[in-house]
Amino acid sequence: MPKILITGGAGFIGSNFIRYFLKTHNDVELVCLDSLTYAGNLANLDDIMTDSRFSFVRGDICDPQAVAEAMKDCEGVIHFAAETHVDRSILDADAFLKTNVLGTYNLLLEADRKKIKRFLHISTDEVYGSIEEGYFTENSPIDPSSPYSSSKASSDLLAISFFRTYGLPVVITRTCNNYGPYQYPEKVIPFFITNLLEGKKVPLYGDGKNVREWIYAEDNCRAIDLVYHKGTEGEVYNIGSGHELENIKLTEIILKALGADESHIEYVKDRPGHDRRYAIDSSKIKNLGWSPRFSFDEAISNTIEWYKNNRPWWENIRLKKAEYRKFMDEYYSKLRKSE
Repeated sequence: MPKILITGGAGFIGSNFIRYFLKTHNDVELVCLDSLTYAGNLANLDDIMTDSRFSFVRGDICDPQAVAEAMKDCEGVIHFAAETHVDRSILDADAFLKTNVLGTYNLLLEADRKKIKRFLHISTDEVYGSIEEGYFTENSPIDPSSPYSSSKASSDLLAISFFRTYGLPVVITRTCNNYGPYQYPEKVIPFFITNLLEGKKVPLYGDGKNVREWIYAEDNCRAIDLVYHKGTEGEVYNIGSGHELENIKLTEIILKALGADESHIEYVKDRPGHDRRYAIDSSKIKNLGWSPRFSFDEAISNTIEWYKNNRPWWENIRLKKAEYRKFMDEYYSKLRKSE
């Protein structure tokens, strides 16, 4: 039975992917390597821990020995592990450079040593930077704005260099903003949902007119699966839903769904280097036969219901994890004071 290493599988997209992949592929074994930093959560994997085709290894991708041991006997790697929160990267980029650049390098190096048959690197549309009109294609130049997106752009370039220099069979996906179950509640959608469920206000950056493209995590998982099996080596694939929303519109949708009005919005100073609009052309992956199955209305409703029905999951993070409270309180307090 083929074995695939999934890095960062205890995180949001990684755990959704593992769950999806085990349901749709009977002839595969998955090994999850995760260091369980603040956003890694074994509770995300509770329902699959007893699956005989799944095993969990606690380890850091920045540790070459841990990487070598986890990758043993694997024929493929799907690399989700990353520091991803832009606000955190603005405050302190150190962990982003270590994990996203050095960690990716360690994985690529070991994958080349082991002659891995497929290395799928998960990236982001944020590496392209902001675009006022039109859409970024896979051939658009990368122009990242934040330390986070710069670190991801660096890891993309490393991955491509291993394909061009060493022949490592690398493919890359660049996805728009994800949402869905198990997303750590510092990201905007779960943060706003859980704030409102606790009767709190939601902090909205600047004028709220920044535009993002949103994709449901399960649709992204289906796309990643397709690229892993059918993507061309050395190529990049954009994954987007085509559904763009201004942040203020997104906020209003969540407010309405939870029976709250605009008095629950707290406008805060815009964050530094805040890209105005992300938008990608996903024609390339659609030509492989993929298209999103979930409408935004259906998927955001599913997401809100999940957080309503799984309060213990996010309350454990919000109420018991001191690191979460410290970051959120200090960051938004700093924004308010700078107005």
